[in-house]
Amino acid sequence: MTTPETIHPTAIVDPGAKIGPGVRIGAFSIIGPEVTLDTGVEIGHHVVLEGPVHLGPGANVGHGAVLGGLPQDLKFKPGTPSGVRVGAETVIREYVTIHRATRENGWTEIGQRCLLMASSHVAHDCRIGNHVIIVNYAGLTGHVEVDDGATVGGLTGIVPFGRIGAFAYIGGCSKVTHDVPPAVIADGIPATARAVNVVGLRRAGVDAGSRRQLQAAFRILYRSGLTPRSAVERIRAELPPAPMITRLVEFVETSKRGIVGAERAGSELPEAEEERIF
Repeated sequence: MTTPETIHPTAIVDPGAKIGPGVRIGAFSIIGPEVTLDTGVEIGHHVVLEGPVHLGPGANVGHGAVLGGLPQDLKFKPGTPSGVRVGAETVIREYVTIHRATRENGWTEIGQRCLLMASSHVAHDCRIGNHVIIVNYAGLTGHVEVDDGATVGGLTGIVPFGRIGAFAYIGGCSKVTHDVPPAVIADGIPATARAVNVVGLRRAGVDAGSRRQLQAAFRILYRSGLTPRSAVERIRAELPPAPMITRLVEFVETSKRGIVGAERAGSELPEAEEERIF
């Protein structure tokens, strides 16, 4: 059990909430009856946690954030049991909003060790993997999926049901209308594929050989003039079935919305610049 000193006297914590050891709750925060805070969770001032909300061990929620609010979906039926689930050691900064799922017993899910920067928004039914970064003011609309290690730049908007692949990087102020494949840097309005996220892959421990294979796959997918289906066939024929290549191919093949297109001719980054800048 927590000691009284860990909860500010102005905070309102419903008796039904489950509060783990070492939890800290700031001034004027409101913790609803269906909230579970695991060991070491820190809640800032003026935070609202409503509906079923589960924060994993060591999660941190900044001042003014609202988690578990009703989804902004006209089809949502009031009283539908659904919630928000946040993984261990994820940091949610000031004034972030995360809405509960729309489907019965569904969850809007944030993985472990993510960073959601101030004033970003995660809408209903989104699924975010581990080690994901969402930069200030980015908006994820309903049912968006973001895989492990991806970064979504500030002021970026992603259309409903969009998919962002593992280790992808989306530049700030982008408009994402199609799926972004794994390890691809996308940028612009609308967002187009620019390069391979070499630095992100290196930081994630992906070896140099695998990075070069992804660069070769990127050239086939985006610089050969082939359709995505034909490009996938060529990638399979010319490149070894390494884990990252397999992940890329499967992502392209299962995309329902279609993947982001190639940047216009002449504006692609040379490979040396891809390695040096990003």
